[in-house]
Amino acid sequence: MSRQENIHQHAFSLTKEQRQALHGHKSYILWFTGLSGSGKSTIANMVEAKLHAKGVSTYILDGDNLRNGLNEDLGFSVDDRKENIRRIGEVSKIFVDSGIVVLATFISPYANDREDVRKKVKSDEFIEIYVKCPIEACEERDPKGLYKKARIGEITDFTGVSAPYEEPENPEIIIETSENTIEECVQQIINYLVDAGI
Repeated sequence: MSRQENIHQHAFSLTKEQRQALHGHKSYILWFTGLSGSGKSTIANMVEAKLHAKGVSTYILDGDNLRNGLNEDLGFSVDDRKENIRRIGEVSKIFVDSGIVVLATFISPYANDREDVRKKVKSDEFIEIYVKCPIEACEERDPKGLYKKARIGEITDFTGVSAPYEEPENPEIIIETSENTIEECVQQIINYLVDAGI
């Protein structure tokens, strides 16, 4: 018997559009992808503060935070990374359906996994933000000491060192954190949202 055989989708009366109307704005995913140390969480935190000040209902889903809970059973193999992003994609979709803007900060190294998340929502509800930063700059920052551990073999399957990172080909936004200040990167994202009318 299939695991899905006796599962039936229940239709509820309230729609996403009604929830968005209650919040007073559209809901969507801001998906921050980039190497460890590129600045994803720092920038998302500041973007969220700006949106909150404008009356936008938001929530941040952060890779490290969710690996302490929802994804605590996952490691860093290719399969586990894929499952990590699949779960986050489903949670992000729920946030969008609830009328909330979700900021997802995940290395998410594989292009196919990011594309799978994009397909879960409408085309204008997924905004991929490539937090672009040379690995040399990320490694110099190394805020968590992870690159150092990866270089001496204490961490295996580390993105950029012993595991690949597939750069986004057509992200909606590219911010270069080694070339611009955090404030400039944050403003670039806010400007995009304003110009897009969301």
